[in-house]
Amino acid sequence: MDWYLLGWKRFADFKGRSSRKEFWMFMLFHSLIILALVIDNLSLLKDVALTIGIIYGLAVFIPMLGACVRRLHDSGKSGWLVLIYFIPYLGMIILIVLLVLDSDSGKNQYGPAPTAA
Repeated sequence: MDWYLLGWKRFADFKGRSSRKEFWMFMLFHSLIILALVIDNLSLLKDVALTIGIIYGLAVFIPMLGACVRRLHDSGKSGWLVLIYFIPYLGMIILIVLLVLDSDSGKNQYGPAPTAA
């Protein structure tokens, strides 16, 4: 849970680097929350669950974008590559591959390695 909270603490930080573990743990907790909201949307309180889901989706957009940019920085790529997501069909696959890439060891142009900090 600390990894998820760290993503929220650094919510508008588009500089620096995030390790693979930090990024993927943030995404895991985010996915679990989305799954809980989808399951809750199947219940009798559909309108409430939908409203909470929309509010959560809007609130988590900037922290998730920041985490993606920092993760791309960690592998030595520009954060602008997150826009590759908007290429139909292929963009999401390419972005996932870029997010899975190994970190640059040591310091790169975006800062020191997050594991050394």
